[in-house]
Amino acid sequence: MSNQRLTRDLSHPALSVGRGLRLAASLALLALPLAGCGTGGLWDKFMAKDDTFVDEPADKLYNEGLYLMNEKKDVKGATKKFEEVDRQHPYSDWARKSLLMSAYASYQAGDYDGCIGAATRYVTLHPGSPDAAYAQYLIAASHYDQIPDISRDQGRTEKAIAALEEVVRKYPTSEYATNAKAKMEGARDQLAGKEMDVGRYYMQKRDYTAAINRFKAVVTQYQTTRHVEEALYRLTEAYMTIGIVGEAQTAAAVLGHNFPDSKWYKDAYNLVKSGGVEPEENKGSYISRAFKKLGLG
Repeated sequence: MSNQRLTRDLSHPALSVGRGLRLAASLALLALPLAGCGTGGLWDKFMAKDDTFVDEPADKLYNEGLYLMNEKKDVKGATKKFEEVDRQHPYSDWARKSLLMSAYASYQAGDYDGCIGAATRYVTLHPGSPDAAYAQYLIAASHYDQIPDISRDQGRTEKAIAALEEVVRKYPTSEYATNAKAKMEGARDQLAGKEMDVGRYYMQKRDYTAAINRFKAVVTQYQTTRHVEEALYRLTEAYMTIGIVGEAQTAAAVLGHNFPDSKWYKDAYNLVKSGGVEPEENKGSYISRAFKKLGLG
């Protein structure tokens, strides 16, 4: 057959279609023996419909998530549904709602890292949303709920305070700001408790300078916590022991002025009296200034 004849045959529509059909048929015939030679699984995978990439309606996934969370109490299953909305419909309003619900569901499940991750992403992507304050509060609450015992490192407590302060700073008029302030006091009380615990340890070791530094931190940084009364008494005790009587008198006087009915004041008063002096405030002392700053002195 000449080259010209071959060129004409390939360019003719009917001939091209016919050869295409014959080629397809031959490929199909070739596939049949292959299927019998141990490649059936591969062929089935090739021909099977892949359902894993079929998108479901966003509202359907979202409502399924709500159902699992509210009715079935399956927060982990709900979280997966909310995450699927974000994966399949990333720019939809349903994705925004699902991201917040995913953070909430993770919080309910005690998955604090998951909650912090989802809520942080929400605040980053939707800072102007009316629900951004709640997302920020979830971050803070996740840190707060992980505050450890005072015998352990308080790094998590410090993170909780920073996150709670962020809620108050960014959303001062929101309903979550009030809750954040209350939690903040609890976290600050924990830090004060840690200082007291270490300070008492140093007192037992008769390392009075180190003990004073711990009690001083409570008096200057955590005056509104429940530990401040004991801190003032311990300062009275430590200063009397090392002979710095003026500071001991000031600590006792400030304690009596702010907490006159405290059992710690009675002990502090008796302590300075046993040294032949009375409680007397030195206005220039850091103890006095710390309370004046808060309007407590």
